[in-house]
Amino acid sequence: MTLKPLGDRVVVTMVEAEETTKSGIILAGSAKEKPQIAQVVAVGPGETDKDGKVIPVGVRVGQKVITSKYSGTEIKVDGVEYIIVKSSDILAVVE
Repeated sequence: MTLKPLGDRVVVTMVEAEETTKSGIILAGSAKEKPQIAQVVAVGPGETDKDGKVIPVGVRVGQKVITSKYSGTEIKVDGVEYIIVKSSDILAVVE
């Protein structure tokens, strides 16, 4: 199944969080923070303004981005977990 987001929505998959701290301490599952770095999987066409012009989304498939901490809708397709977020919930592109 292929996901094609509508409007200014973006489908992302989260990048795994570090399991050890810089000092070498291994974190338990409950102690880990929710990861905020995600890989863009699909991008919608963009939002339509009041004049009918489409404003494109500012990210591309394959980019790594930072999302708002508790944003988006989590879904599972073919055993893979994805999150659908609005483009306004994407805070930065990781280069």
